[in-house]
Formats: sequence, C-alpha cells, structure tokens
Amino acid sequence: MVKNFELGDVVVSQKGRDAQLTFAVVQIESQTVVRIADGEIHQLKSPKKKNVKHLKCIGKLETIGAKLTSGAKVFDSELKSALRTSKID
Repeated sequence: MVKNFELGDVVVSQKGRDAQLTFAVVQIESQTVVRIADGEIHQLKSPKKKNVKHLKCIGKLETIGAKLTSGAKVFDSELKSALRTSKID
C-alpha cells in the first residue's frame, strides 16, 4: 500500500538511525520517496531522502505546506519552531 504524502505533512520516522524523530515533508520525489527535514539535524538545504514505507503521518503544518507549495522561502528556524509547537503526544 502506497501512502500519499503532501508538502507540510508532519511525519515520524519508524526505521533507521533517525527512528522516532519528527520531521516535515519538504519535497516529493515519487510515490515511494520523499525528502524530509526538521530544521536542525536535516536542514532545508539538504533534506533527508526517505522511503514512505518508513514514515508515519501524524499531522500537517498548514503554513509551511502552503509556503512550500507556492515556492516561498521557508527558513530552518521557522520549520523547527512549527514542528516544536505541533508535537502530538
């Protein structure tokens, strides 16, 4: 089953050395591969490539998603802050 992710989705990595960390989807390469960033470890200039099978969607960052879709500049500090305030426990 292929998951459909959108720009700005908040995801948790389930596999790899970054397991259990929270990220945002910042690029969609194909139906099975996306690029994720958190503004700290994986910054927007070099997002981590991740298979969608290893991600779990837990929410959405509307403002970040809208900026990424429109092509507006998003800063690492802005992404980091948005992820920190959107944590779902």
